[in-house]
Amino acid sequence: MLQLKTLRRYAVARSLFAPTTLLDAVHRLGGFVQADPLRAPARAQDLTLRHRVRAYKAGDLERRYPQLPLQEDFFINYGFVTPELRVLMHPRTARRVWDKARWKQADAVLEQVGLLGEAHPADVDAALGHGKVKNWFGGNSRLSTELLDGLHYRGFLDVTRRDNGTRCYALANPWQAPEDIDAALDALVDALVQKYAPLTATGLSRLVSMLYAAVPQWESRRRAAFVRAKSRLGQARVEGVDWFWPAAEDPAQAWRIPAKVRLLAPFDPVVWDRPRFEQFWGWAYRFEAYTPAAKRVRGHYALPLLWRDQVIGWANLKLLKGELQHELGFVDTRPQDPAFERALEEELSAMRQFLRL
Repeated sequence: MLQLKTLRRYAVARSLFAPTTLLDAVHRLGGFVQADPLRAPARAQDLTLRHRVRAYKAGDLERRYPQLPLQEDFFINYGFVTPELRVLMHPRTARRVWDKARWKQADAVLEQVGLLGEAHPADVDAALGHGKVKNWFGGNSRLSTELLDGLHYRGFLDVTRRDNGTRCYALANPWQAPEDIDAALDALVDALVQKYAPLTATGLSRLVSMLYAAVPQWESRRRAAFVRAKSRLGQARVEGVDWFWPAAEDPAQAWRIPAKVRLLAPFDPVVWDRPRFEQFWGWAYRFEAYTPAAKRVRGHYALPLLWRDQVIGWANLKLLKGELQHELGFVDTRPQDPAFERALEEELSAMRQFLRL
C-alpha cells in the first residue's frame, strides 16, 4: 500500500532526474519551462534547469534560444515550450476581443514586422508612432509593444531572441487547428501531469482549469478533459486523498534519493504545487517577491532548501562585489549531520559555477 512518504520520494526522484541535455530536460519537464524576469541571483528558468542539464550556466537558455527548437509562449504560465506542445494550442482565440480599430492597428504592426523581418518593439513603434496606453497594472506602455504581445499570444508572431531582455519578433507560420480537439486537450493535460506528478485530484483539477491561458477557445471542453484524465492516469487513494500520475510509472518502486542539498527555484516542479508542498513537508512556502518588505516572512526570493527528500528550510542568495552571499532559514533546527554541511557547501559551490563567479 502506498504511503505519503513514498509519494514524496517519487515526486522528488522523478522530477530531479540525472542531468541530461537541455532539450531532453525540457521534454522530460513536459515540454514546458516556466519563465520569470526576476534575477535573484538568476532567473527562475535558469534555476530550474541548473539541476537537470549537464554543466548548465545562468543564461544558457537565452543564449542558445535562437538555435533551439523552442518558443516562448503561454501554457499555464508564460515560458518556453517545445514545438510539439505549441502546435496543440494554436490557432488561439484570445479572451480579450479586439475591435475593428484595434485590429487595424494590429494589422499595421504585422505589416511592419514583415517589412523588418525581425522586429524590435522600438523599431515598430518608431515606424508607426502609436503612442502610449495604460497597461493592465496601471502603468504606461507603448501601444506597439502591447500589440506585439497580443499578436504573439494569438499566434501571429514568434519570439526570435531577446535583446537585453526585450523580445524581438518575426511573423509566425499559419496554424492549422487540431483535427481532434479532445485528443489535443488530453495531450496538454498529459504534459502537465508529466511535469507536476504526482498530483492530488484537487491539484489535477486546478491545473486543468489553468489551461484557459493556453486554449481559451476550448474552455467548454476542459471539464470533460479532466474526467477523461482521471480515468486513464495511474492512481491510488493515500491517506484519504486521491493521487494521480502517468500510467506508465510506478510510484512504489525503490526511488533513490541522493544525500544532496538542492536550492530550488520558487517555480520548480518539486515545489510549484503549494498545497502538495504542505502535504509533503508540513509547512507553507510562499513566494514573497511581490509582498511588501515589512510583511515578508522568509525573504524577497527565498529558495526552498531540499535535503535528501525533505524541504527543511530556505535560502536567500545575493551577489555582493562578485561574491555569493547566503542567508539560511530552517523550519525546525539546522541539521547537525556533518554530511549536510558538506552537501550544503557542494551546492553553494555549484551555484557559484552556475553563476560563473
